[in-house]
Amino acid sequence: MAQGIRGGVSFGSPRQISVDASNYYCLKEEKVLLHTGTGSLQIASRRRRVWVITELYYPELTSTGYFLTGIAEGLADLYDVSVLCGQPSYWARGVRAPSREIRNGVDVERCRATTFEKNKLIGRAFNLLTISFSIFITALSRFRRGDIAIVVTNPPLLPYIVALACRVRGARFVLLVHDVYPEILERLDILKPQSLLMRLLHRVSERLYQSADRILVLGRDMQDLIQQKLSSRRDRVAVATNWASTEMIAPTPRSDNQLLGRLHLEGKFVVQFFGNMGRPHCIEDILDAAELLSSDLEIHFLIVGWGAKKNWAVNEKNVRHLENMTIIDPLEREQSCDVQNACDLAINTLSSNMSGISVPSRTYNVMASGKPMLAVCDEDSELATVIYEEQTGWVVPPGRPDILAATIRKAKAAPEELRLMGERAYQAAEAKYTIASVLKVYTELIEGLIAE
Repeated sequence: MAQGIRGGVSFGSPRQISVDASNYYCLKEEKVLLHTGTGSLQIASRRRRVWVITELYYPELTSTGYFLTGIAEGLADLYDVSVLCGQPSYWARGVRAPSREIRNGVDVERCRATTFEKNKLIGRAFNLLTISFSIFITALSRFRRGDIAIVVTNPPLLPYIVALACRVRGARFVLLVHDVYPEILERLDILKPQSLLMRLLHRVSERLYQSADRILVLGRDMQDLIQQKLSSRRDRVAVATNWASTEMIAPTPRSDNQLLGRLHLEGKFVVQFFGNMGRPHCIEDILDAAELLSSDLEIHFLIVGWGAKKNWAVNEKNVRHLENMTIIDPLEREQSCDVQNACDLAINTLSSNMSGISVPSRTYNVMASGKPMLAVCDEDSELATVIYEEQTGWVVPPGRPDILAATIRKAKAAPEELRLMGERAYQAAEAKYTIASVLKVYTELIEGLIAE
């Protein structure tokens, strides 16, 4: 009997027993009896089916797609892992992936849905509704009692429909929180705290969190916030951070950096922001600090990114005549190591009042590249906690570009301190923030559910 039969039951190492029956098949809970054609049977324990539910999956390699692909493929060594996802609709939009395939041991099923332009509100709403409905219908036909479903909170409707499918089919429900809804809508001033809609969203979200068998969050600040929403069993909430791409990113000599050469920045003190310039990120502070430092010809700001605020940043750079700033589009993922190393100091940002709501995934790749970090964020955020814990940089409050500019000057004047911070960052990434460390948390959670 071959191991890992897709679409059926997977087997570990079976043992032989003799029977008189010529034909016999029985599936009962975790035990499987199969006729071998020789008058004997094999008994084996069925490997647990784990579902990973996400709108974005390979070949979509935005942060959500990248991390959910890594989780699914990492768990496939121990469990039968299946994925329900959509066709690429972000960076890889237009790429047509197979509707069903087995990739790196994972059974991937891409549900039919619209893939309109995500930056247009109506198109994005249609994408959200159609992928959620399509995954719900598919989940109802695929889930089995005792299966474990891990679903990410983006898009925000998805976990609700997966929770319902789990209840109908008797599967276990694990919520992976990337962004905390509806709090993120409130803190970004999209909805008013006392509005009827916000009060309704709070009520239904609390029921969602209460219904989860387990909850995984990206940071300790997020863990505190989610536990406050639970009336009981707060120990269900565990921290599983994102991780550094240590297989791709490591410290490299500045003299070998091709990006710095192409941009003619070899002799500059380069301060870099790399990643999504979205609403939760205070890009405004970086532009203001660059303006304050415009007279220092040795300091140069390099922004490599995308997102809702990018066009604003490009326009402001031109209007303010910021010759000490370069803004470029992201490069291919294969060039991530070169990009991460193209600086002396990395900037990471979260707008004020975003603690517990979101954790920037770029944090860990900055550490893997051995770069010191300057974080613009609240003191109680996971981002600030990591920097203080590992002694890898500085933290300044959002809305204070004057302090940000002064800290950049301080960093430029302390090359030995920068070197030591970078070394500590790399060591922490290798010791704590690898995919192996994160998969251990997932495995312990799944084994706990199986034991129950």
